[in-house]
Amino acid sequence: MANSKLENRSVRSERLRAAQRRLALPTILIPSIGVIVALVQVFTTGVGAMELWLFLGMYLLSMIGISVGWHRYLAHRSFQAKRPLRALFAILGSMGAQGPVINWVSNHRRHHAHSDQIGDPHSPNITDDGRPLGGFRGFWHAHIGWMLGGDVTNAVQYSKDLLRDPMIKTINQLYPLWVLLSLLIPTVLGGLIRGTLAGAFQGFIWGGLVQIAVNQHATWTIASLAHIFGSRPYYTGEFETSRNNFLVAIPILGDGWHNNHHAFPNVAICGFEWWQIDPSGWVIRGLEKVGLVYDVRGVPSESMRQARRRKPDGEPRLDPHIVP
Repeated sequence: MANSKLENRSVRSERLRAAQRRLALPTILIPSIGVIVALVQVFTTGVGAMELWLFLGMYLLSMIGISVGWHRYLAHRSFQAKRPLRALFAILGSMGAQGPVINWVSNHRRHHAHSDQIGDPHSPNITDDGRPLGGFRGFWHAHIGWMLGGDVTNAVQYSKDLLRDPMIKTINQLYPLWVLLSLLIPTVLGGLIRGTLAGAFQGFIWGGLVQIAVNQHATWTIASLAHIFGSRPYYTGEFETSRNNFLVAIPILGDGWHNNHHAFPNVAICGFEWWQIDPSGWVIRGLEKVGLVYDVRGVPSESMRQARRRKPDGEPRLDPHIVP
């Protein structure tokens, strides 16, 4: 069974791999140029409240799309949502410029199916074809490198439900439009607020490129930092290395409680303890109260959580050549 799953995990096509690299390179580099421009402004002319508010507003919208919509809803089905909200989640997540929605969900489901083992697209411990990693090489591979050199995940294997949904397929196909919209909205707002082309440019830089760059790297730390640093209160297998990382949890709106998530991947609330800040969980509960989402799978019971507590010798074994 494991071998069958591994055989179907990716589409072995050099043409598709090249296309994936062509999409990944501008996705990574163009927002980075915006960050450089923004840093120059910070240390020379300074920035105003408008720039910061446009950045924060666009960041929260796109990150809610990624964390609540793409991750907890579409990838894990941890709650149900009305159809217009389903479309909104898919569009907002696309505005974070992390690739089309079906591709993102497929990669994430593949990660859970093979976490830190052969087949995981972005483990810091092992490549998807079994080469051992670690140290900075592992961090780089999990954070960015896998997008530039990995196989293309087989969406038919991991996302049949989304491929059968005409609305999600259409949103997936219109991905470039949603990225353009994420740049256009703050540009127009900046121009209207300041009444100048300079204001529009500031909106483009701060609400557009900078928020996309921060959104991307915050999300990618889940694959890199949250599988290297942090606590492991729950045993998730002898190879799996997910960790709870407070510093990652804040910018990613609660998804940094990653060991919690891997222990109970189909629950909607990742912050199990009162002190585990989980803004995405708060959004889901708020939407539940007004009837826009339902069948929310909340924090697991104490008995379930105790059953998954890490054994004293439960640190993961990092043997990349053994697939259970």
